[in-house]
This record gives sequence, C-alpha cells and structure tokens, in this order.
Amino acid sequence: FVRGARPVRLTDAGTLLKDYAERLINLRDEVKKGLSELEGLKRGELSLGVNESSIHALLPALAKFRERHSGVQVRVHRMLSRDIPHEVLNYRLDLGAISFVPRDAQLLATEVRKDELTLVVNPKHVLAKKREVDVAELGEETFIAHSVESPFRRRVIELFARNRTALNMPIEMPTIESIKRFVQMGMSVAIVPRMCVHWEIERGWMKEVKVRQMNMPRHVYLVSRRGARLPHAASELMRILREE
Repeated sequence: FVRGARPVRLTDAGTLLKDYAERLINLRDEVKKGLSELEGLKRGELSLGVNESSIHALLPALAKFRERHSGVQVRVHRMLSRDIPHEVLNYRLDLGAISFVPRDAQLLATEVRKDELTLVVNPKHVLAKKREVDVAELGEETFIAHSVESPFRRRVIELFARNRTALNMPIEMPTIESIKRFVQMGMSVAIVPRMCVHWEIERGWMKEVKVRQMNMPRHVYLVSRRGARLPHAASELMRILREE
C-alpha cells in the first residue's frame, strides 16, 4: 500500500500482484472445473488401437459410449496387431483390442468378446443350401484370403492339409470389406471372423455354412498397462463392454 495515502490504495507492485493472484484463483477454479468434467466424462479423449477385425467387437460398445458421453473425443487407430501392445505400453494408446494375450508381464489382457472363424458364401451358391459340409467338399472351391499373414490363416491351411484337401486361394485382398464384397458378388467363398460378417448374415446378404472339422474359436482382449490406473474414459468403455 502507498504510505500516507488517503484513501488507502495499492502500489504499482501491489496492483500487479493482485492481478496475478486473481488470475491464479480463476485458474485454480478452472482446473477444478476441468478435472470435474474429466471425471464426469463431459470432455476428454479416448485413444484405442485396433486391427481390422477387432474393431467389429467394439462397435456396439463405442456407440453406447458416444450416446452417454458425447463430449469425449474418441480416436481409433488402425494398426497391425503385433504393434498394439507396444503402443499401449508406451502410453500412445489407452487401450488396445487384439485376439491374443501378449507375453509382456507389464500388460494386462481382459477378454471382452468370444468369436470364431466361419465359412461364408453367396446366398445363390450351391453350398448355401447346406447347413454343414466336410472340408473334403471344399476342394473345388475358390477361396478369397486376406493378404496379411495371421495365426488363424495358418491354422486354416493346416486344417485343409490334415484333411488332404486342396485349398485354392488365387485371390488375396487387403481388407475384410473387399473380401465380403467379393463373396457377395459370387466370385468366391471365404473363411472369416464371424463378428465381421454378423450383419450380412442376419440380413441374408451372405450365407453361413458350418464346416464339421473346423473349430476355431477366437477371443478379443482389451490390453492395458498392468497396475496403472485407467483414464476415466477407458475405464468407462471397459464397464460398458462388461455390461453386454
């Protein structure tokens, strides 16, 4: 204060300090409000890593999440399955969706979906009239395959080899969507994760045919950092998935 001043008034330094104090109080209130909004999921961000098939397991839960928490920015990053655990571990992703349990002990894998491989054909295909076939009946069929190598692709190849049946795969496509389109066009048949064709099967756009010798369950896991507290948005998505 200025000595001897009547009425009492602040010095220039006091005025400056008062301005900064008011800003700090306002900033504190803003931070408290922001943290409260993050906890209440009125804002924030959710970062997920998926491969082409695992995203299908999360779509219903993501739709519910958006309905309940429209202020949260959801970012889904498509990448190779083998890269997802590393990205989670290095804090580039909140969660990752994969079909295997990573070996790294620093990661936690929580099963969120059960799935299986299935054979799909065009509704007008001769096999569409059958509910079940043997592997031996597929030796003359033209299969369309995914161009990315995977353990499940190797298991299908081994299945045909064990049954001494040719597996004709003259066509490879880079996406499951293009594979589905080819099947719908009647150009080929395909073995794909069921969750990727559930919509088309329900609407009659494809026909599912059981293969007696094929029993290939798949599990979808959400991978997180073991022992670390999940961000509020990631924790909420996990809760929604457990509800389903």
